[in-house]
Amino acid sequence: MLSSLALTALALLPAVQAAPSTSPRHAPLGKRCGTVSQYYNQQQSDWDKYNTGDWLNNWWNNNTDLVSGNSGGFAGAFGQWAMGNPDWTCRDDGSDSDCDLQLCDNRVLNDRGDDIRPAYYVLESTNRLHSYFSGIGESFTTTALGAALSKDSWATTFYTDKDDKSVTALKEVLTLVTTVVGIGAAFAGLGPAVAGALAGAGSALTSGSVTATANALSSHSDDTFQKSADLGGILGNIVVDSMKSFTTANNQLMSGQDYANVDIRTYIGGGAFLAFPGVDKNSVTDAMTNMLIGIAINQLYRQQKIFIMGGGACGDNQGIGSGPQESVVCRDGRAWYLYYWQENDVVSTTSHQWGWVATPPGLDSLGQNEYSGVSREDIINSSLDAWEVAGYNYDSDTAASRAEDAIGNAWASPGSKGASWEGIFTIPVCDVGSAVDADYQDKEYILQPYGHDARPVWCGPICEGDQDKTQSFIKAANMDGFQSPKHLCSSDPGY
Repeated sequence: MLSSLALTALALLPAVQAAPSTSPRHAPLGKRCGTVSQYYNQQQSDWDKYNTGDWLNNWWNNNTDLVSGNSGGFAGAFGQWAMGNPDWTCRDDGSDSDCDLQLCDNRVLNDRGDDIRPAYYVLESTNRLHSYFSGIGESFTTTALGAALSKDSWATTFYTDKDDKSVTALKEVLTLVTTVVGIGAAFAGLGPAVAGALAGAGSALTSGSVTATANALSSHSDDTFQKSADLGGILGNIVVDSMKSFTTANNQLMSGQDYANVDIRTYIGGGAFLAFPGVDKNSVTDAMTNMLIGIAINQLYRQQKIFIMGGGACGDNQGIGSGPQESVVCRDGRAWYLYYWQENDVVSTTSHQWGWVATPPGLDSLGQNEYSGVSREDIINSSLDAWEVAGYNYDSDTAASRAEDAIGNAWASPGSKGASWEGIFTIPVCDVGSAVDADYQDKEYILQPYGHDARPVWCGPICEGDQDKTQSFIKAANMDGFQSPKHLCSSDPGY
């Protein structure tokens, strides 16, 4: 469903808070700023340290008449109460000063006694949340995405199956865009840090982008996604439209209304924006672009006989063959290899009629030029993580819920992982480690290096020694009815 997909997208986007290209507006510090100047140079942790959340809840509950009576809602009312400025609306309406902080020698604020510190923290957080929404609407550029997924390059680079069928499954890319936008939104606001105090803000940023992305997707419902489509242009437009629609989120939150079922207190809770330095546009663009390129490549790979096999010791030499060392990841002492079973494309009566294992199409293009942000290691690691979570059933709903959970419960920063984040790639995985102690015919050929004469032999339930798992892997890897891996077996292995 779109809502859960949108949640996924939002949870996935990372944002690095270094060298910000959009920063909050502040008045220059003067010599006579008053008591409030004692609280400058605040840190995110100061919010909870001084119980600002409880203070804000108390103010919110006791000033409903002030809020309802101000045309600017919450921001206008708080600006009037804290600074004597009822026009401090923080709306995104083209004004350059509607969220400015003029705090030096502000008698209203400096006469607030014990309320000065929490009031200042709320003012700063509100101002910087406004700068976040302004920055994220301008943060994504489409140049790199367009170059990587242009009509003339991406499909022919990553798709060489002899069956030149129309890859209508590329529509699945759409279902993951919401997840990527969500991850990007959270990354833009919170950066790579994983902190429990910011979990609420992370969930809000992720969920808030669900609505934004859903609105953008609806205007692109008629786009066609054949393998020759200019996917970079289509995805770029959707993402840009999604991020621009955050203007609505800003205006509703500043007025005191809910956006995606929460109000501004959740967004600024935990000090999420108390010391926010601004949106790092380059980092947001890089993270989202790499993720979008990854899911596009994955959709093409999932239409071909491309798979991951391994689970034995790193370095092999266990009697089940040796995999291609140029496409290996060693994790926890176990080796995993990325394969493509290339079918023979000419009539042949030699062993070549059974095809051979080779480098997946386009793999050599990764890590450079327009694909510099995606690597073969990303493909293996992302797929392994997805497989460990949901086997061969890691779909867009799973991706959305996992991204949202990672951000909301602060156990990972999907945005900082880029294309290696779980589920960006979902290449089918077969763990053949149990074959080391099994008595399968020709098991020394289960793993093979790449080569025109390299044909693995699988004469048994090679995936974890389990027939059902082996059959599920064969189906997921588009090898149902494919005779090549078992053509030398003396008896039918049953898959």
